[in-house]
Amino acid sequence: MTTPLKILAINGSERDGNTSDVLRHAAAVAAARGVEWETIDLRDIRMSRCGPCGDCNDRPVPCALEDGVPGVIRKMVAADGIVFAAPVHGFGTASLMQTFIERAGVGYLRFDRPLSNKVAGVISLARRYSAGEVWAQLTVNALLNRMIVVGSGFPATVHALHRGDALKDDEGLTNVRRLIDRMTDMMELLDEHRSLTGRDNLLAAREVNERIGLALNETGPSAAGEAAPDAAAPAADEQPSDELWARL
Repeated sequence: MTTPLKILAINGSERDGNTSDVLRHAAAVAAARGVEWETIDLRDIRMSRCGPCGDCNDRPVPCALEDGVPGVIRKMVAADGIVFAAPVHGFGTASLMQTFIERAGVGYLRFDRPLSNKVAGVISLARRYSAGEVWAQLTVNALLNRMIVVGSGFPATVHALHRGDALKDDEGLTNVRRLIDRMTDMMELLDEHRSLTGRDNLLAAREVNERIGLALNETGPSAAGEAAPDAAAPAADEQPSDELWARL
């Protein structure tokens, strides 16, 4: 029996409101396609803000803060597709989602980009303003993690003010449905390709950590005019250790 495909949704809202309603709508679309769905509400996760240590760009091991973020990362790595959903607060991304993408990205995902080739979708909610800006920020974050971003024609932005308004935005919900359908199509296509070719790393990255070799980060021989190491071959001390994900 074939293992069903799975989408994990990350809900960046502080309350069970319009964003949750939209994700329940999306879950129903996924269920109709035979896709498993799980929503993680960041409001229920014990999550610390980035601390004052300031060594994120240098440390060769995951973040030292102990909270619920590693558990969320584990579920993201195990999923076939990930939906990032957040409301607009103060003309920007809601603080829970902002904190999460900061902690997850620099604390765990930057080492070897474990979300590479997973299918990503983005949903943003707003009263009226800045829905596109939040959608764009979360989309760029997915691209940073080398995910395959699927669209719905128009961005999946939903307009709502009071609780229940999101379910009245027919055009927004149509774009959400199209997004989930297209994510499912892409996940099925990738799964079929993996089965036929036996290749899991479909779009292999040429380096483990894309920061290596950037002039901004050069502190070694190349800064003095000597030959820089091949960017495709990370230095030994930059290679992820076997224990890298032991804490996840």
